[in-house]
Amino acid sequence: MATIGFIGLGNMGLPMAQNLLKAGHKVQGFDVTKAPMDALAASGGTAAPGAKAAASGVEVVVTMLPAGQHVRDVYTGPDGVLSAAAGNTLLIDSSTIDVETARAVAAEAGSKGLPMLDAPVSGGVGGATAGTLTFMVGGSDAAFERARPILEKMGKTIVHAGGAGNGQAAKICNNMILGVSMIAVSEAFVLAEKLGLDAQKLFDIASKSSGQCWSMTTYCPVPGPVPTSPANRDYAAGFTAAMMLKDLKLAQEAAKAAGAKTPLGADAEGIYARYVESGEGPRDFSGVIRFIRGG
Repeated sequence: MATIGFIGLGNMGLPMAQNLLKAGHKVQGFDVTKAPMDALAASGGTAAPGAKAAASGVEVVVTMLPAGQHVRDVYTGPDGVLSAAAGNTLLIDSSTIDVETARAVAAEAGSKGLPMLDAPVSGGVGGATAGTLTFMVGGSDAAFERARPILEKMGKTIVHAGGAGNGQAAKICNNMILGVSMIAVSEAFVLAEKLGLDAQKLFDIASKSSGQCWSMTTYCPVPGPVPTSPANRDYAAGFTAAMMLKDLKLAQEAAKAAGAKTPLGADAEGIYARYVESGEGPRDFSGVIRFIRGG
């Protein structure tokens, strides 16, 4: 079993770290707030006083942070991971950030002899808790093989997407698909309402026809057809609208940098921006149907 430093014990990071503990690994974790560190300690982990301490004396470091600047600071800052990690410590960043930052930090880590992977996830808090996340991993083959046994304790599907930054590329492309498809499904259900077509009838037809997609069959944005969807819990978040907006912004930044045309992605970003501005950022992203409906 490995000794793992885990930095970023938020809604996703804490259950991921707890699953590593359940698997028999030793985990020393750090977060900027005290409550999740207390929860980690109660689960058998060790609370570290800072990122540098969390990354000291470990074989693997895992980070789950809000944005690219946080990743840069935690890894490359004066008291960051790169200043503390011993040679050949495996670094795994599971944050969802821009491709440029992922590649830049990985290059700096590599210059110090530290293999690094970008390994963002899909599956939300439920997947983090159940240990069924999907990891999209960018980095070298050797680092990926070292990481696989660790990632398998936190996720069900582990995919090597290619070199550094490709995990982030896969994540933002996937979530652009998700954001666009949720809007399309929501528009269809709103139109059905206006036309007098029962939501369950539309679901029964579309879920077995060419309109079938994950946003329809697993995360249906209207109450009833899929009992486990957030629509049945007043859109209590599994994946917040604010986080969807963040990912759509990352996708648009990447598209601009790469010279790719993504008009539907741009429209989806605009719709989610207005939805979040209406005060619904903490709600589940599927609640966008209420914005589309007009209330």
